[in-house]
Amino acid sequence: MTELGKQAAQSGVLIVGVGASRGLGAAIARRFARGGHPVTIAGRNAAKLEATADELKKAGATVSIAVGDATSAEDVRRFVTEADRAAPLQAAVHNAGGNEPAPFLKVSEESFTRHWREHALGAYQLAQAAIPVLLKHGGGSLFFTGASGSLRGKANFAPFASAKAAMRNLAQSIAREYGPKNIHVGHVIVDGGIEGDRLLSRVPQLIEQRGPDGLLHPDAIAEAYWDLHHQQRSAWTLELDLRPWSENF
Repeated sequence: MTELGKQAAQSGVLIVGVGASRGLGAAIARRFARGGHPVTIAGRNAAKLEATADELKKAGATVSIAVGDATSAEDVRRFVTEADRAAPLQAAVHNAGGNEPAPFLKVSEESFTRHWREHALGAYQLAQAAIPVLLKHGGGSLFFTGASGSLRGKANFAPFASAKAAMRNLAQSIAREYGPKNIHVGHVIVDGGIEGDRLLSRVPQLIEQRGPDGLLHPDAIAEAYWDLHHQQRSAWTLELDLRPWSENF
C-alpha cells in the first residue's frame, strides 16, 4: 500500500448533505471511499442514505450513515462524533441545503429563514463541531459547497443567494483564522446545473437541451474536492469555481 493509501485507511471523511446516489454528496463519498477513506454520510432521509450506503459498500467502501438535521447543533455534533469514532476525522464537507426560487414579494419569512438555516447556519454548525476534532488530530480539511448564488443574486433567488453569500464569507473568515492552524478551508462554487436527481427530476429535458457535458457531472465535481484535500499547504486553494465548458459566465 502506498503512503497515501495508508494515510487514507487511517483517516475518516464526513459528508453532510447526502441524498440519492445520483447526487453531489454521494459522489464526494464515492471519491473519498475509492481513495481508501472510511466515509460517514449524513442527511435527513434515512432511506436514501441506506440505499446510497449499500451502493458504496458493494463497490468496496467502508461507510456508515448518520441521520439527522444539518441545522441542529446536537445532530451535527453527533455526526462528527460518529464519523470520528469510525476513523480519526481528517475531512468534513458541508453539502446540505436546497433552493426554492420565487419572486421576492412572494418570499415568506419562513422560506427566507429556512434557506439561511440550511446553508449559513448549517455550515456554522459543521464548522463548530468539526474544527475542534480536526485540531485534535493536527489539522485536516473543511469544505463548503457553494453555488452561483454565492457570487451574485439572480432574480427570484433572494433567499438562496443571501444564504450562500453568508456561507461564503463564513468560509473566508474561518480560513483566515484556522489556516495557520493547519486546517484547509475550501469553498467550492458550483456555477451551473448539476446532472443529478435533484435537478433532473424537476426538469428532465434539461440534459438534452444543454447537450453533451452541458451540466456538471457529480463525479467530476467530486474530483475537485479530492484534489483540494490533497493540495500541499504551501499552495492551498480557498475558493474554486466549477462550471460547464459550454456556459457563458
